[in-house]
Amino acid sequence: MEPMRRSTVVSVELGALLAVVGGFLDAYSVIGLGGVFANAQTGNVVLLGVEAVRGNWGTAARHIPPIVAFVIGVAVAETLRRPRVAAALRRPARAALVLEILVLIVVGFLPAGVPGGVKVVVIAFVASVQVSTFRTLITWSYNTTMMTGNLRSFSQALYLAIADRDPDSARKTRNFAVIIVGFIAGGLVGGWLTLHVGAHAIWVAAGVLVVALGLFVVDERRGA
Repeated sequence: MEPMRRSTVVSVELGALLAVVGGFLDAYSVIGLGGVFANAQTGNVVLLGVEAVRGNWGTAARHIPPIVAFVIGVAVAETLRRPRVAAALRRPARAALVLEILVLIVVGFLPAGVPGGVKVVVIAFVASVQVSTFRTLITWSYNTTMMTGNLRSFSQALYLAIADRDPDSARKTRNFAVIIVGFIAGGLVGGWLTLHVGAHAIWVAAGVLVVALGLFVVDERRGA
């Protein structure tokens, strides 16, 4: 995407920070915004079906807006990657992070009277931009907002590392373990802060993204 900063875009350090944010936002939305997932759209699809089967149409409908917002976020991320747009922005990966930071800061400022569903939709949008922009960890496909695929990759690599004593699989195992632990840590911290701080807890997630953005600046100055 950005040859000079490619090492940052696919680095484990960046991936870990984004995974922390992914876990944080899901915990924040489930605990503080009515039990609706902001990141895990599989969960929303399943809950939509379950509530519809039970005849709880109002509850089922609550899971539709985040799914739609996620789809829109993918479209925005793909737009940022279009040659003309990327050339105009020069740094599309950074632009995606800045967009996410600004949106999360705004969400933290929204008054208590704003429905939780509105906040979930906004968070689902930025989560979609994140997961669609950052899709490669070193050389492997991964996900910063959902762990099912990462767990599969970790388990497969662990098996090959043990069975075949493959050093590349061992390296992959370690790196995916970092991502998974980061997501778990984000969920724990996000859940605790949401319970004790409330809506403003989301600013911590924005702060983590600021650190992630800083990695680009540091690597650029080092000529990475």
